[in-house]
Amino acid sequence: MTLRRRAFDFLEHRPFETGPARLINWFLVGLILVNVIVVVVESVEWIYAEHQQLFDAFEIFSVAVFTVEYLTRLWCSAESRPGLRGIRARFLFAVQPMSLIDLAAIVPFYLAVMVGFDLRFLRVLRLLRIFKLTRYSSALSVLLDVLREEASSLVAGLFIMIVLLVVAASGAYLVEHQAHPDGFGSIPDAMWWAVATLTTVGYGDVTPITPMGKIFGAMVTLIGVGMAALPAGIIASGMTSQLHRRRAELVEEYRVALKDGTIIPCLRQNPKIIMGCDTKVV
Repeated sequence: MTLRRRAFDFLEHRPFETGPARLINWFLVGLILVNVIVVVVESVEWIYAEHQQLFDAFEIFSVAVFTVEYLTRLWCSAESRPGLRGIRARFLFAVQPMSLIDLAAIVPFYLAVMVGFDLRFLRVLRLLRIFKLTRYSSALSVLLDVLREEASSLVAGLFIMIVLLVVAASGAYLVEHQAHPDGFGSIPDAMWWAVATLTTVGYGDVTPITPMGKIFGAMVTLIGVGMAALPAGIIASGMTSQLHRRRAELVEEYRVALKDGTIIPCLRQNPKIIMGCDTKVV
């Protein structure tokens, strides 16, 4: 087995990870969690001022580890597509969502170094490292797959919400702008009320005061209750379908594998199918 193949198995074949691979993955998960905690604590100015050198040293260590991880994954990604040339395989790996998340975890540090000072928003961007946990969490990976599959339905729901937002803001402006010019003086001003009402948040800082405005607001609120549940229903339905599909694929893979009496080699060809399932390979 080549060094590149061994590195690929360590970093990518988690369902069949060995002792060293498990240690590497747990170390990376722990480092990600500590990084999130550090960024949160670092936002307290007096704590950061007293321990700045410690925070900076930990940041340099973390970026070094994440950089080595990213470059290693990029280097060994050719093993996932043996039929393609190395450059093309690595390019396809680099544009994947998880690879872009890995890149976003280290880019803020290098940007801060290049501009010569640590911009505040670049420090906060390090919280993007929490999304690296998606690589190690089957639940998050299922959610990403659902969002990818249901993207068209979610976009359709978003479009409907935008249409309702414009209609609600326009209607509220027509019936309220004379009696309540501060909150409904224009359609853009009324959009704040429309957003709070359609999302059922209802902050109460802007409310209709005329009888027609109250009736219209009640209608918008009722519509908003149903619209707020639409994205949740789409995602819940998608997750249920995704889990059923993965379990069905796992059962089929077991059935095929049992024909020759070996399970592990067969599943190794497609380790993704057991992610999100409770079944363990023994």
